[in-house]
This record gives sequence, structure tokens and C-alpha cells, in this order.
Amino acid sequence: MKKAKDIMTTKNLTRLVIGMAVLMTLVAAYVVATNRRGPIIGGDVVGKECTSVVVVASGDTLSKLLSQQGLSHNEITAIANVLKSDAGISTLRADKDKIEFRRAQDDSPVSKIVVIPSPWRQVELTCGEDGTWQCNTIDIERDTRAVYRAGEILDGDSFYLAGMRAGIPAGILADVYDLLAFEMDFERDIRAGQNFSVLYEENYSNGQKIDNGNVIAISFKSLRGDVKMYRFRKADGTTGYYDENGNGAIKSLKRTPINNAKITSSFSGGRKHPVLGYTRAHKGVDFRAPTGTPIPAAGAGRVVARSYNRGHGNYVKIRHNGTFETLYAHMSRFAKGVNVGTTVRQGQIIGYAGSTGLSTGPHLHYEIIKNGKHVNPMTVKLPAISNLGSGDKKKFIEYRKVVDTAIEQLKDRPNLFIQM
Repeated sequence: MKKAKDIMTTKNLTRLVIGMAVLMTLVAAYVVATNRRGPIIGGDVVGKECTSVVVVASGDTLSKLLSQQGLSHNEITAIANVLKSDAGISTLRADKDKIEFRRAQDDSPVSKIVVIPSPWRQVELTCGEDGTWQCNTIDIERDTRAVYRAGEILDGDSFYLAGMRAGIPAGILADVYDLLAFEMDFERDIRAGQNFSVLYEENYSNGQKIDNGNVIAISFKSLRGDVKMYRFRKADGTTGYYDENGNGAIKSLKRTPINNAKITSSFSGGRKHPVLGYTRAHKGVDFRAPTGTPIPAAGAGRVVARSYNRGHGNYVKIRHNGTFETLYAHMSRFAKGVNVGTTVRQGQIIGYAGSTGLSTGPHLHYEIIKNGKHVNPMTVKLPAISNLGSGDKKKFIEYRKVVDTAIEQLKDRPNLFIQM
């Protein structure tokens, strides 16, 4: 697969967007050719070898599965050692890992073992003439395709419902939501008539879709203005998301820590307290969340408070840098290992929603403190993690134009894709 910055060139764009009739013909021909070779499901013949496939089930161990194939204790020990030292495999995962056993004939001893920990990696173990087992790891090249999906928010819609209706997979929607949450308030910024689009990767193997890849580009027409993000690989090999001008699109803090949570009380200089009964400032935003809902850190930082008081109940406070701090209150309990002095990463679970302290029901009370002063999480300008340097920015602008051209070509052809 080509590197991200080489995904699409002008030459590729003029060649690779093809008609559906031609595409279906090629796929059909490929399937026929594949079927002629024979599948590698239990008991089928691959070439002159006899192959059986075992899907690891709950309770299975490597020793148990190898023993069932007639391998001796010494062979099992040798194979386990080779897998651990040469392939980094020490355990098997139920319902995920597969193991192929190959023999010259049905009644012959096992001559080759293929461990398949993912669709993109195979570990082949072969037994030499001297009886020793050797390991060879093979990375399977992905057939990666860029596909485009677009949708519109209808009256009464949530972004999730509109995205599902547009045919965007749930996992991709979750990634898009996480990215947009740095810029948007999904409770207040979603309105009927808004349009959005996503360009993302689909990974294929032998003509069959295996999984989805990365989000390449996002566009959303929000109340705050058009939001656009592009995934770009820098010269040092790291990737990130940037706006149209190459400025970092990933902010240091999220406005809404809990995805899809409804705002029940906004930031206000004067709000009648539901428990105390008198008016006072509400220095944060309340998000409805059932008891036990995981609360992720809005940004990377260090825990500076983890305690209980009458107002906040169980709360955690995180210092992110010399400017910003965040506070999370009314937790039912703290996450294990989160203590004062603990360094947390963005998205790490720090506690669970509840109704401790002065609270009328389970929710998260979320505050952002800037330079010691409480600010509105929904409107405060948040700093980007990093912007592109001059060299990378020039390449990004060129890349962004190519991506935009690809999107324009796919807009009216949702059933087509661009080979990457």
C-alpha cells in the first residue's frame, strides 16, 4: 500500500475511477479464478497438501490444539518457543485467531503450521529435515480503496442516525464523531438541512472486504462554519488531521468528553441550583449519562486532584499545561490506577458517571479552567496540538487539492472507489 501522502495522484485519478460494469466484470472473473484454486477451509486440498483449519475457541490453548494434531510434547514446546521468540505470539485469542495444519496426506504428520492472527499477517512454521521448526512471518498486502459517503441531517435526526442512513459504517462514524468533537458541540450545532461527507478507507483481501481503514477527509457544514479535516502524513512519518490551511485540527481538549451525551445544563453566570434552590453561577456543562458510564479525559495531562466534596461529590481535576485544567464531577467511582500525580492520555477512562454530591440525578459535570478562570467549554477557543511546518504545509496543500479533486469525482458516483 502506498504511503498516505502518495495515496492519490493526478495520474491515478484519471485512470482509476472506472465504470461499475467493468468493475463487476473484473470482480466476477477474480472470484471464478479464486474458486478454481480451492478454498482453505477444513479438509480441503491446497495444491498437493491436505489442509485443515481450526478457529480458536474459548478454552483452547496452543498445547491443546497441537496435541490434537498428533504433535509430541517436545514438538509442542519447540513450536511455542519459536512462536514467542520469532513472532511475538504467546497466547491465542478465542474467535479471532485461526490455525492451519498442512500435511502431505490425511494420515501424514503435520509438515507446516500457519497461525493467522489477523487478515493482514500470517506466521508460517515449517519442520526441517532435522526436525527443527522454523518461523517465517508474512505481511499480507492490503487492497485499500477510498470510498465516499455523504448525508444530510433531517428534522429530528442525530448525527449518528443521519450517518447510518448515508451508509457510513458504525466504526467510521465513531472515528468521525471523535474528530469533530474537538470542534463541535453535537447537542447545539446539529440542525436539519446540514450536509456532511466522509472519505474513508476500505481494506480488501482476495476480493472480499475485511475491514475499514482510516478516515481520509471530513466535511461538515455546522453552525460555527464549515468544518474540514484531512488526514496527512508528515515527512517524519507521523500522521495527523489538519484543516484546509494545514493547521492542526485536533485540539488539545475536547468540548464534549462523552460521545452522544445530551447537555442538560449549560455554562451560566446565574442559574437556579436544582438542590440548593437559589441562583448562583454554573461554572461548567452538565451531560446526561447513566450511572457507570465511562468518563474519558478530555485531554492529556496530570491528575492534580482526586477527592470528594459536598458540591462536586467524587471529582477528578486534570492539569493539561500551564493554561488549561479540566474538572469532572459527581462520579460514582474513580477508575482504577487514577490517582493524584497520575499522567493520563487523551481518551483514557478516569472515572464513571454518577450522582454523588449536590446532584438530582446521574450526569457528568464538566469544567474547563483557563488561566485560573472558568470558561464555557462550548465556546472557548481551544489550541491545536500541532500545526504543519512550512515544508510539510506546502506538500499538504498539494495533497489536499488532489483529495478534493477525488471527492468531486466521487460525489455523483457513490458506488465507485479510488484504488490506493
